[in-house]
Amino acid sequence: MNETSRIIGPLLHFLFPNAPEETIKIYHGLIRKAAHFTEYAVLAWLTIRGMRASPSAALSGRRFVIAILLVAAVAVTDEFNQSFETSRTGSVYDVLLDILGGAAAVMVIYLIERRRKARV
Repeated sequence: MNETSRIIGPLLHFLFPNAPEETIKIYHGLIRKAAHFTEYAVLAWLTIRGMRASPSAALSGRRFVIAILLVAAVAVTDEFNQSFETSRTGSVYDVLLDILGGAAAVMVIYLIERRRKARV
């Protein structure tokens, strides 16, 4: 949180000049969690997009499962790596949030593709 507070903190103080410091910290935490959710959703989307373009039918057909597995692997690896840094902490809850972001993107893309196929 200390790393992002140099950017997000002043912005929040500008947007909410009368907000108590505790409120700013809550907003900061929510922004960071939303960023994690979004980052892993983008990772899932890019994975699905890449696998869809694959000439391999096995990869293309399993693109949703591959996206979830990749998101989970990256989330676990990232949190494991953070557990070795003194300034950061690894959290199972962060892994779950990251996977939820990826799963949300997979679900949205799956539903969009399914709807498009139903129209044809």
